[in-house]
Amino acid sequence: MQKQINRGQDGAGVANIKINTNPGTRYISRYRSIEPQAVNFIFDKIHKKYKKAKKLGGENALFDAEWLKENIAFTGDLWLGHLRYGTHGENSIETCHPFLKQNNWRSRNLVMAGNFNMTNVEELFDKLVQLGQHPKEKTDTVTVMEKVGHFLDEENQRIFDKYKHQFSNEQITAVIEDELDVSRILRRSCRDFDGGYAMAGLIGNGSSFVVRDPYGIRPAYYYADDEIVVVASEKPAIKSAFDIDYKEIKEVKPGHALIINKDGSFGEYEIMPAKEKKSCSFERIYFSRGTDPDIYRERKMLGKALVPQVLKAIDFDLKNTVFSYIPNTAETAFLGMIEGVEDYLSAKRREVLLEGKPHLEDLEELLNFRPRVEKLVSKDVKLRTFITNDQDRDAMVANVYDTTYEVVRSGIDTLVVIDDSIVRGTTLEKSILTTLDKLNPKRIVIASSAPQIRFPDCYGIDMSKMNEFIAFRATVALLKERGMTDLMDEVYEKCSANSMFAKNYVTEIYAPFTDQEISDKIAQIITTKDIHAEVKVIYQTVDNLHKSCPDHLGDWYFTGDYPTEGGMRVVNKAFANFMEGKAVRAY
Repeated sequence: MQKQINRGQDGAGVANIKINTNPGTRYISRYRSIEPQAVNFIFDKIHKKYKKAKKLGGENALFDAEWLKENIAFTGDLWLGHLRYGTHGENSIETCHPFLKQNNWRSRNLVMAGNFNMTNVEELFDKLVQLGQHPKEKTDTVTVMEKVGHFLDEENQRIFDKYKHQFSNEQITAVIEDELDVSRILRRSCRDFDGGYAMAGLIGNGSSFVVRDPYGIRPAYYYADDEIVVVASEKPAIKSAFDIDYKEIKEVKPGHALIINKDGSFGEYEIMPAKEKKSCSFERIYFSRGTDPDIYRERKMLGKALVPQVLKAIDFDLKNTVFSYIPNTAETAFLGMIEGVEDYLSAKRREVLLEGKPHLEDLEELLNFRPRVEKLVSKDVKLRTFITNDQDRDAMVANVYDTTYEVVRSGIDTLVVIDDSIVRGTTLEKSILTTLDKLNPKRIVIASSAPQIRFPDCYGIDMSKMNEFIAFRATVALLKERGMTDLMDEVYEKCSANSMFAKNYVTEIYAPFTDQEISDKIAQIITTKDIHAEVKVIYQTVDNLHKSCPDHLGDWYFTGDYPTEGGMRVVNKAFANFMEGKAVRAY
């Protein structure tokens, strides 16, 4: 969990289940926390349980697994941990995973946590009501939990009815626990889900599972040996915890569930037919840890792919350009960009040597020249401002960054600073540009290793309101400048009249403009009246994104090409909300 803290700072939770305990023994334990260091807080509490073991059971108690299991909490066989990333809704203990559905029948108990967003919560809620349930909340976490829980109950009942005339109730309990068909439960539960998900569950009988959506939108990786089966959202966490080779870590296939039985046997089972794989590319650009070797290579390629645009933006004047990056996740893309600049210089040297006859002084300068690289931006606080709630973000970004002085020649140098993504433009406008402008450069070029984010994400990385996107605000500004606001009204009518149709009408508002026109307008928006330097903004192209991350082609936030019908409906709803002045999430 510590190695995945990048996935959520708002809270954490841990659950543990013991297998084959005697009646009267507590076999499910759970802690959740929204403390600032939630993971440490939870495990400190768990460690206190172990410290009591010596007092209660003597010196050898910690080495007696059966005694621990019977007397000390959190000494079970199944563990489920979760880190909460909550950019929407309140930050309360009740919103932290894992969620727990309890029952006196061991095989009806369910603990669940997940990395998911469902786009059809209303539909799922209505189905629960039709089943006769009375859900306490209308959220995707509750509806998903209750949906799986319902079919878990039905599976228990099916097996009970099958054997009720052959065995006593006490005997049937053991039969149910052995025959429980987890894949059947998940097939029945997931058939109505529309969204991106990697959901994990523990069942009181000792079975556990991780199920992944048919498009493979959300990540899930696992490692198994004779002693353990472990699943995580990122490979580095597994690598670090178990000190294994990356090649031993496998990916849960889209539309499949990895199911572990209480006897330790496991397998992958198809739950939904796999679709064209649309794994989230934003995971690769920003969200996941860059220590994954594949992600590291991809981020370097993203940086290198920006070089032609960067060279054009600086008029090929490398002598008067300083290269830097916005920490911390853009560092790898920065290394790739510098590699690309070095490659350009090598090609120019070769060209000059083969075609011309430079003077000795010029030749020496040419051979010795290197790109000027400096760390201009420092992050004072180790917080990720993107992964925090709306209320706290503005205050945070204004105080996070500082700069390095006296490495830039006043009025002469151009600064090229790479960021992994420019979503809202808040950090640039309220902190970074002002900080860099204090160095008095001639020009500031901000390069994004991600393309322009134009559309909401509704599958797990929660970017849900149109007006939050700087690219959208720039497009609206262009439409107003050019007297084209009727287009917005036309798109709004389509979104409202055809809300149930799976077509993204919002792409039409971007169609009149080139990527460059929108980038130039973004540069104007983020350049406040106090900024003296010329400001340019460069974005990655979608083609280069796909070349850099060929196995992760989920690009709906850039292109509007949503893999599910629910995604299409969400983007239309988000635009309608904007037009109606509603600052609410569209799903």
